[in-house]
Amino acid sequence: MTSFHRALGKIMWEHCGMARTAAGLQAGLEKIPALREEFWANVTVPGSGEEINQSLEMAGRVADFLELGELIIRDALERDESAGCHFREEHQTPDGEAQRDDTRFAHVAVWEHRGDGRTPTRHQEQLTFENVQLATRSYK
Repeated sequence: MTSFHRALGKIMWEHCGMARTAAGLQAGLEKIPALREEFWANVTVPGSGEEINQSLEMAGRVADFLELGELIIRDALERDESAGCHFREEHQTPDGEAQRDDTRFAHVAVWEHRGDGRTPTRHQEQLTFENVQLATRSYK
């Protein structure tokens, strides 16, 4: 199980880290289903039901992380801007600052699970700012 956990961590780091691109996110999104398939085909959980089984607990966490990792990448790919410390390399100012898109991304979003093997549905609700105005941060 540790090998699957590390493989997922490597995918997330390489494709959905602090600096990311649409192509990298898409590549990560393509790798996780293959890793999940391999996990379910080859995972071995030693021990028995006679006592607390930490291996079974770890396997459950890794299975959850595979689902969560895919959803994080899917959401990052959908968010076609640089926001805060999540930097999309294709969305930056000429001097290298994050370039936000408050017109398209001033909302909250949630994903709805549609069943195994089906693409989840993204729902969003626009945010209204009455007392605070949106502003671009400078990290320089």
